[in-house]
Amino acid sequence: MINNEIYNICFSFITAFVITFFSIPTIIKVAKIKHLFDFPNPRKIHLTNIPTLGGIGIFLGFISAMTFWTKFHDCWYLQYVIASLIVISIIGIKDDVIGLSPFKKATGQILAALIVVIFGDLRIDNFYNIFGIQEIPYIVSILFTAFTIIVIINAYNLIDGIDGLAACLGIIASVSFGTLFFITGINYQQSILAFSLAGAILGFLRYNLTPARIFMGDTGSMVIGFILAFLAIEFLKLRNVVNLHIIWRYSGPLIAMSFIFLPLYDLVRVFSIRLWHKRSPFKPDQNHLHHMLLKLGASHLYSTLILSLFACLLIALTLFFQRMGNYWLGLILLSACLLFTYILYALIQKNGAKSINGK
Repeated sequence: MINNEIYNICFSFITAFVITFFSIPTIIKVAKIKHLFDFPNPRKIHLTNIPTLGGIGIFLGFISAMTFWTKFHDCWYLQYVIASLIVISIIGIKDDVIGLSPFKKATGQILAALIVVIFGDLRIDNFYNIFGIQEIPYIVSILFTAFTIIVIINAYNLIDGIDGLAACLGIIASVSFGTLFFITGINYQQSILAFSLAGAILGFLRYNLTPARIFMGDTGSMVIGFILAFLAIEFLKLRNVVNLHIIWRYSGPLIAMSFIFLPLYDLVRVFSIRLWHKRSPFKPDQNHLHHMLLKLGASHLYSTLILSLFACLLIALTLFFQRMGNYWLGLILLSACLLFTYILYALIQKNGAKSINGK
């Protein structure tokens, strides 16, 4: 039985990778013919017209592997996951092609989140004794879960600022989720989904590393964010499983959060800076962590490598200190991120900020 599931996981990864890898060149060709570019402007880093819509390839690869290799009778709610992904992809494609107002984009994200939360019954219904709270009311769980999904979607949307970064962080998170789902041995379908996402992103990454031939756009970043949000909530539901060994016993919520902690931290940090300076939290700027690395003179590839290694470090810290419980573990992760940010800030102050591509 386990061998069959291993084969399914491996083939789902390969299927997603192959479909995405071979679909991206066609998407690039069509984008160039139809002039579907991400054009340079004063606030953007790239200097040339880059085709967007790479997220379509990620979506196609993931959906193909998901529908072929997962067993829907074991996870009946996957039909609502597909419905939500279609909504996410539609608003992402429209935003990448002609632009979309923040209100309309948020409306689409809310709709996608509510579909899987209400109809798929995918809810965070317990705070796991954080702040002394256990079970939460049904309506509260719906609102909180939808809010969580939207936050994670936008965290990955905002972290997609340099070549390869969102893709690498997505691969790290999906492989981490997939590995832990497989170790639990309860339902291998989530592991198949996680490795399907990893395969699709890896197929895209080949074309997104510097010099990038295509961007994933909002379509890709929002699809990745939504799937990772789904996997995180699925991981939280494992609390009901008795034989979890050491994986969930002490700090389950923080373990799930650690896989996506860096994008979440960067989101909160950047929004806080914008509000502190009395600016709209949704107005783009160059205060992200990857911008700080670029201001130190690091290349896109080097910045992506540093942040990816730091994301792996956060996961390693979580697994090493997970016996300490959610409070202490959360403090450790936050302290590590604050220290990392302070080091970057101090280096910029010492050496001076270099221009980002002359901008």
